[in-house]
Amino acid sequence: MWWRRWLPACLAWGCVAALCGSRGLCPAPNASRPEPGQCPRRGAAELCAWALSSDSLLDPFPVDVIQENYVRNDVLENILDLDVSVKGLSDFLEFVSGAKVIFGSVPLAHRYGGHQFGSWAGQLGDGRAHLIGVYTNRHGERWELQLKGSGKTPYSRNGDGRAVLRSSVREFLCSEAMHYLGIPTSRAASLIVSDDDVWRDQFYNGNIKKERGAIVLRLAKSWFRIGSLEILTHSGELDLLRRLLDFIIQEHFPSIAMNDSNRYLEFFSTVVSETANLIAMWMSVGFAHGVCNTDNFSLLSITIDYGPFGFMDSYDPNFVPNTSDDERKYKIGNQASVGLFNLSKLLQALKPLLDPRQNQLASQILEGYGEYYYSRFTELFKTKLGLLGENENDNFLIAFLLKIMEDTKADFTMTFRELSEITADQLKELSIPEEFWALQDLGKHKLFSEWVTMYLLRLNSNKGDSDTKRRTRMTTVNPRYILRNWMAESAVQKANSNDFSEVQLLEQVLQHPFQRQEAAERAGYSLHPPAWAKHLKVSCSS
Repeated sequence: MWWRRWLPACLAWGCVAALCGSRGLCPAPNASRPEPGQCPRRGAAELCAWALSSDSLLDPFPVDVIQENYVRNDVLENILDLDVSVKGLSDFLEFVSGAKVIFGSVPLAHRYGGHQFGSWAGQLGDGRAHLIGVYTNRHGERWELQLKGSGKTPYSRNGDGRAVLRSSVREFLCSEAMHYLGIPTSRAASLIVSDDDVWRDQFYNGNIKKERGAIVLRLAKSWFRIGSLEILTHSGELDLLRRLLDFIIQEHFPSIAMNDSNRYLEFFSTVVSETANLIAMWMSVGFAHGVCNTDNFSLLSITIDYGPFGFMDSYDPNFVPNTSDDERKYKIGNQASVGLFNLSKLLQALKPLLDPRQNQLASQILEGYGEYYYSRFTELFKTKLGLLGENENDNFLIAFLLKIMEDTKADFTMTFRELSEITADQLKELSIPEEFWALQDLGKHKLFSEWVTMYLLRLNSNKGDSDTKRRTRMTTVNPRYILRNWMAESAVQKANSNDFSEVQLLEQVLQHPFQRQEAAERAGYSLHPPAWAKHLKVSCSS
């Protein structure tokens, strides 16, 4: 089985996790539960009246008989149905730091495999994350809760199961930033800092340093990934593969009928199209995941496992946020083709469950991935440029702009944002105000005026449009603020000194990325990145 159980008492910092054997779930010890009428607090924030469940995962699947040892307000209130005042309760702080197990929680670690940087890496699994339960909120939404950095699991291998503050701050901020950009993603509910020391060789160069540890409470509709299915096929566990796939379809793909003999084909078709859509959305905001392994690609096509990610500053198809990626396999310009590779591995995992006809149809579906991605990419960038309707030259107009952006190293985010704010008359006269610094950089290209002429001519073909409508429309899809590496690094450095003011500022700013905000302007979040930002490095080490 791909789940493993650990004992609740050892989730807290400073203890050795009691873990399970080679496969399955350990029987859970009895969790303490409040007696009726003994709840110490009343009101919306009381945790004793709040319960998790793991029954939907535990009931259908086998249990391992081996037992030896081996905040964010929106998420709290709108997803977890907790009053914001819960943040001040010791029970809540113990829960999100891993020192307390909520009634109904059966903490689990997930077994999966994966292709990493193009090669099969064998069995992997949650090495630093524990799934602590499933919560169904008042909207009927089902959310799986994980603690990342909460200690060793059976899949930690030689790791300590912990996460450092720098990577935890980045995940906490970026998952929320992506949500408010409208991109499917896991969410983050809280960030807890530990007093324990964690030792890391951040850039794998032998320079081991002491860092602060942290735990993030993160949520997703599901944490199943392509590697969840791969490991079962590779190990020949086909009955379990079928059971898991049926479970995923029933829980997360309601449009697919469980009595449909083509349900696995329909599932694959959906994942192909939604993965193409997700990567196109990444590209539309200049986001590079950094580690596009099959074990990091969600079967629900949401962004998960934030590590050495990065948003581009200057537009560069060769942008690589992960300094550990020596061969540049996961550079931003490769993400679409990597998505195709990962989906081909998903198809390999599904093949034992498909008959010859279904296998042939699945291959044809996969062949259509490129066309679907290109169509979605074009659609998103047409929207970014304020284009309405269809025009045979739109693809060329987009490619032309990206080329001169690449040549001039123009800022990706602010080029599109400033095109959203500048008037058509200013563009026509090539009269670019000083505050439009990204467009001024773009304007240095000898072909800029030619592109502007083409662009304005195309805008004139927008039926029933006006320049005011065009600018209003574009500012709703082109963010003014993204989580640039230098902004995250500044927040991390302050957090390491117990100053979380910039983490809090970024948390608030990134909730409204399309709106001009005075605090963000004062902080320089829409200005040209500082010179020192060019020398920042991010790696897989967390």
